Amino acid sequence: MSPKSIVYKANSIIYFKGDISDKIFILNEGQISLNSINIETGADIHELIKTGEFFGVKSSLGRYPREETAVVLSDSKVVAFSVPEFEQLASMNTRVILKMLKVFSNQLRRIHKQVQSLLNVKEQVNAEQGLYTIGAYYLNNNKFKQAIYAFDRYLLFYPSGSHVEAVTRNIKLAKEKLEESGGQDEHDEMQVQPEVKKVEPERKASTTNELTSAARDYYNAVSFMGRGDYEHAAELFKKIIAANSEEEYLIKSQFEIGKCLFYLKKYDKCLQVFSGLIQKYPKHPDFIDILDYIAQCNEARGETVKALALYKKILSMAPPSDPIYNKVNRALKALERA
Repeated sequence: MSPKSIVYKANSIIYFKGDISDKIFILNEGQISLNSINIETGADIHELIKTGEFFGVKSSLGRYPREETAVVLSDSKVVAFSVPEFEQLASMNTRVILKMLKVFSNQLRRIHKQVQSLLNVKEQVNAEQGLYTIGAYYLNNNKFKQAIYAFDRYLLFYPSGSHVEAVTRNIKLAKEKLEESGGQDEHDEMQVQPEVKKVEPERKASTTNELTSAARDYYNAVSFMGRGDYEHAAELFKKIIAANSEEEYLIKSQFEIGKCLFYLKKYDKCLQVFSGLIQKYPKHPDFIDILDYIAQCNEARGETVKALALYKKILSMAPPSDPIYNKVNRALKALERA
């Protein structure tokens, strides 16, 4: 068996809310909307799927009913994966995992805001605190997989955040608990069939209670960044890169070392690192953030024209709801007034 390419006509339905299926899809071309209902207001939600984006992942991996209806807006072509096929793809491609984590992180933050409103929480916590709270909630409720997702996202988005040390400890604790439970959350509804539960030896490291050398160095480096010690952090990131470590931490380290150089005001070297990174990974998950750092480097070096052009490019790419949009917009206006 192998993934199948399927063509859907406009106005057709790929699956309905409440359906149970093990199929995961990726959109190759066309337009697809995931239609659901807002748990807070009861209003209809229409989430457009971008080309190259997966959908139907959570319900398929979790073995629970679909949470939305997938509606085809225009003639579309998708590729359908079974769960084993998707797991094989993810195990061989770190970019797939990074993309999934980013999607899950956005969904967690959206759910968190809705839950806050339902509980009549009047004071909205900031995004950083909210993401940390989500991770802590899942950890305390023995939802170790979700906790790891949330905490990993925290380290990626807030490497200098106020909870870095606690998050690093919690990731290790969640992995230990997950290993003790045999890879299953305490209240996990997914019933794993014997043949699916078997994993290749090289994949067991993902739930071992000992962090790999690359992971340990990475989280130690992030901890240094959290304390403002960018020199030591950069040295550890260099070690990971020099060792040509696991791809996940190699890509993350290349991004973080660029940030270290920026905070150390080594703008020329920062530009070299980030320019090389986007050339090597033109679809890097943090592409917009990299452009922002490059723009700031140019601004610091007095290259106003380049900085202005980059800020405008970022605004054309980022949705207004993205925090970076407002940040860059302020920087652009300040530079134009100067």
